[in-house]
Amino acid sequence: MRILSGIQPTGNLHLGNYLGAIRNWVKMQDEQNAETECFFFLADMHSITVHEDRATRLANVRDMTAALVACGLDPDKSVLFNQARVPAHAELCWLLCGTARIGWMNRMTQFKDKAGKNRDSASVGLYVYPVLMAADVLLYQATHVPVGEDQKQHLELTRDVATKFNTDFGVDLFTMPDPIISKQTARIMSLRDGTSKMSKSDPSDMSRINLTDDDDLLVQKVRKAKTDAEPLPETAEGLEGRAEALNLVSIYATLAGTTPDAVCAEFAGQGFGAFKPALADVLVAHLSPIRQRYVALKNDEAALDAILIKGAEKAAAAAEPTLKAAYDAMGLLR
Repeated sequence: MRILSGIQPTGNLHLGNYLGAIRNWVKMQDEQNAETECFFFLADMHSITVHEDRATRLANVRDMTAALVACGLDPDKSVLFNQARVPAHAELCWLLCGTARIGWMNRMTQFKDKAGKNRDSASVGLYVYPVLMAADVLLYQATHVPVGEDQKQHLELTRDVATKFNTDFGVDLFTMPDPIISKQTARIMSLRDGTSKMSKSDPSDMSRINLTDDDDLLVQKVRKAKTDAEPLPETAEGLEGRAEALNLVSIYATLAGTTPDAVCAEFAGQGFGAFKPALADVLVAHLSPIRQRYVALKNDEAALDAILIKGAEKAAAAAEPTLKAAYDAMGLLR
């Protein structure tokens, strides 16, 4: 069993990233056995679909590395690396561009969402982004890929590309990856709008809880989070139609390792004047240690680069047999 997942290094991690993906990565890493391997990477090659200057991209990769390690990813237990240090990602992506079909790309909803009305000015990289994602997965013969609902289509494309390549060239090269969709994964919404996901791109910093926020700022953001005037009901069913209230209850439940029903039962009849301080206490207890580890790591560029170089060496060794076999299957000499 080989688990693989990646994250774009695009600035500070927020609570949605942590509860939606990274905490599950740490759990998978810590629960793995001798027959399981975990590969986690910083998708810096994916990041070039949006223009960034050199200094920003370098800083983002190192900052994200520090944040992931602070959250509990252990470079001695998992293979942690950045794509750019493993050129096999780009090589296999180009080989798979000969297999992927334009019609498949045209059906990718994320391109439509990200390009919007400016489709003609979007980069070619954004258009073929799913092929690089397929290469990321197939390169390591990943058997399982943790994905959110919005990524399921990309994994289906990966399977299509793998099937067509294997069929076209008469080989049994690529493993068909299965999704891991955790039922416990929380969908964390904006503190200002309970109908929108918490996002780095939201212009309001008060809409999200960053993993780097200090304790006072965490308390302030919770206190100012949008709610309503109604008290908490006895069960989560009573939160229907109350998006902001449901979001705060869900955050509490996820951090406390309980259920929204249990949280509602504990605070039933109380307003948010009583609930918000309790939520702030839970957030501070969970995030303060992460922030302290991050602060201790973030300025040690040499140590962060050493982590990524070590991981890249392991990743490159794992990728080489697949890349070599793909070249050979296509009749390409290297």
